[in-house]
Amino acid sequence: MLEVKTLDKPDERRDFPRGHLEAVHMTGLDFAVATFEPGWRWSESVGPIAGTESCRIHHNGYVVQGRMRIRMDDGAESEVGPGDVFVCPPGHDAWVVGDDQVVVYDFAGGMAQTYAKAD
Repeated sequence: MLEVKTLDKPDERRDFPRGHLEAVHMTGLDFAVATFEPGWRWSESVGPIAGTESCRIHHNGYVVQGRMRIRMDDGAESEVGPGDVFVCPPGHDAWVVGDDQVVVYDFAGGMAQTYAKAD
């Protein structure tokens, strides 16, 4: 079965402090576009919604714009920016670097399904 959807009309939108997520749900693919404003930090903006010390979502991401720093629970850190493709396992914090909005496409599914969703 062929499925086509447009990001102009996402299936759902979730707002959280200093950002939002738009998701499309298809057979075999849950796709998310996350937008983070300057000053956004997972532990401050989404952590209280998730109720966990660090992000428990696996990400397969592509950075469209802006820069983001990611710190794993084990202390490893990296920064991602426009054009970067990344895989980030559960157990991390992340934050916007600088004054530009960050836009990330996430193909892993978990972000589209449960990220910033209150139980």
